[in-house]
Amino acid sequence: MKNIIVVALILLGGFSAKAQNLDVFYKQADAFFKANVLNGKVDYDAIKKDRSALNEALKTAAGINVAKSDAKNYQAFWINAYNLSVIKGLVDNYPTKSPLDDKGFFDKTKHSLGGKSTVLNDIEHKLLRAQFKDPRFHFVLVCGAVGCPPLINKAYLPSTLETQLQKQAKLALNGTYFIKVNAKKKRVAGSKILEWYKEDFIMNGKTEIEYINTIRTEKIPTDYKLTYFEYDWRINKQ
Repeated sequence: MKNIIVVALILLGGFSAKAQNLDVFYKQADAFFKANVLNGKVDYDAIKKDRSALNEALKTAAGINVAKSDAKNYQAFWINAYNLSVIKGLVDNYPTKSPLDDKGFFDKTKHSLGGKSTVLNDIEHKLLRAQFKDPRFHFVLVCGAVGCPPLINKAYLPSTLETQLQKQAKLALNGTYFIKVNAKKKRVAGSKILEWYKEDFIMNGKTEIEYINTIRTEKIPTDYKLTYFEYDWRINKQ
């Protein structure tokens, strides 16, 4: 009986430590985004001068291991970790005009996160998209370019994740930075993201426009022609 109690206490202690580390990470990430992000743009000049807050958040993230079964924490952790790591990559090469100026930025540069060494593409494609099949990840993972969705000035949290995902999707699909509707010509010009990840938006048997209409307030006629405008790879700096 004593052995069972000891094991139980050890397990509870492990869970408690993980929860505390995650909570610390969310608070660090939240404070960092609040201090350095405004209107979707990042103050890379200020971060370059003082990287301490960014480094501390990423140091915490390196030692956290979240199970996929803990879906909300898992998703919130990896979304924040991705966005922070993009900023670190850009700051490491700053001043720079685009994430593409650093060869291998998305598929070669390693980041120590979640108890593993990984690249940005693997976070997006293997750890998030492949596991949860949610197109809304495309509205919250920010690649550091103007063409990306705007970065919010707060952390994604498990308790608010669903609301935050839906809010960013609504902002994208009701605004003009992700899609541009031309009623006169019966056309819709969409972000290249719609083309690059078409399979995500049509996975439930819908067309891209039908998917957009599930979230958009002013519905788009499904017979409109869909085209794609060029992606703006300039850095999303203030």
